[in-house]
Amino acid sequence: MNDMELRHGPELATGQDLTERERRVLEAVVRTYVETAEPAGSRNVTRRFDLGVSPATVRNTMSDLEEKGYLFHPHTSAGRIPTDLAYRVFVDRFMQPADLSPQERDRLTSELDGVGSSAVEQLVRRATRVLSLLSQELGVAAAPRLETAILERLDLVRVSSTKVLLVAQVRSGVLRTVYVDLQSEVPEDTLVNITHLLNERLTGLTLREIRESVGERIRDAAHDDDPAAEEILNIFMQSGHELFDWLDLEGTGIHLGNASVLATQPEFTSEERLKALIELTEQRDLFEAVLGNRPHPAGLRITIGGENDREELQPFTLVTAEYRVGGLKGVIGVIGPTRMPYEKVIAIVDYTSSLVNRILK
Repeated sequence: MNDMELRHGPELATGQDLTERERRVLEAVVRTYVETAEPAGSRNVTRRFDLGVSPATVRNTMSDLEEKGYLFHPHTSAGRIPTDLAYRVFVDRFMQPADLSPQERDRLTSELDGVGSSAVEQLVRRATRVLSLLSQELGVAAAPRLETAILERLDLVRVSSTKVLLVAQVRSGVLRTVYVDLQSEVPEDTLVNITHLLNERLTGLTLREIRESVGERIRDAAHDDDPAAEEILNIFMQSGHELFDWLDLEGTGIHLGNASVLATQPEFTSEERLKALIELTEQRDLFEAVLGNRPHPAGLRITIGGENDREELQPFTLVTAEYRVGGLKGVIGVIGPTRMPYEKVIAIVDYTSSLVNRILK
């Protein structure tokens, strides 16, 4: 795994209040619960890890950890389960870098390398699918938002006597085309003049700036002696907001992998929790709001349970990284239960995002 800085949500704690024995027992409990999905008892933890103390001492230490908020004690079990705080300390202090196997790297490369940098949607869709399969979590991705993309060039191409194709290119290299229907025939020299005017007034601005001000920027460019030119300018003044309303590269914004990989995990064996999972995957607006505004100051970002702002996501951990298309940024990663094999999942997300970035470059 590449060297990286892990970023997360509001810090609950960093574990400074733990003794050395408490740190060792806490790590053992987290690893035991992640591997078995069963509350960790002192005898089981002692058998699995060489802690150098008796089960009674481990039991007392686990009780201390519960009082500090790192473990909780299900009423039906003698074992204990890590809290969100325990997972945070594990990620920040105990986690060891993991490497993907050659087979896993080959699987990712074979799935993604043949797509090419021009088919961004297909590349990201495949990446979310293979992320789901390799991590056994739900792959998620958000397409780059074009709000801040800078318009580089705009062309008007006559398709027929009364139909014009608007071709706009932003600085990332992304193209968008929109057909514009006219009431009357437009001479070629009129298209050339209007194209020059629009480029003079609009290039170098972000799409958001254009949407908000296109009318004001071309209002004084009257062409009373040329009805065809006046008609085109009126279309831009009246419908410019819609013409430059590019929320994302492909219109859908959010891509999800195969949710069935989560359905096999112990957390979703009950019908009620499985139904809640399915309903969550249908909330595209929620994922768009969360991923579209999710900052990644450096490296990967990990938000665990209650660190997620949205209540619907608080039973889950979200592990994400950025990918770039030119100067635009998208988000890719996985969401899964807080009982997650963090070392493996983080390595998979890190490698996948690096591979997507390499292909898009």
